[in-house]
Amino acid sequence: MAELRVRNLQAFDELQSYNDTGRFLFKHPLLSSRSEFSELLALFRRDPAEFLNRHKNVLDSIRRYKSYIKRADRKVRRASDRLNLQRYRERDEMFKMILEQQATQTK
Repeated sequence: MAELRVRNLQAFDELQSYNDTGRFLFKHPLLSSRSEFSELLALFRRDPAEFLNRHKNVLDSIRRYKSYIKRADRKVRRASDRLNLQRYRERDEMFKMILEQQATQTK
């Protein structure tokens, strides 16, 4: 009974988060394997070269959107450029967390 209650509360928290922010927490067992973090971690373990290539692409996108924000001819798209920049910065943080996590485990 207690396990079912915990899973029910996790499901409620997931739905509440999605309702409030539009994003899942990925803590419920049904969603935990589908999170972007877990997919990137699996990619790191399976193919480290592809993981680093994707990280480089994210860093390139950050650089690109920083320059887009400064350009005068993109004033109309500035709000979407800022959202994209924030999205790529969050993804960069996930890459860094995975790299730090793996570095501490190998020590």
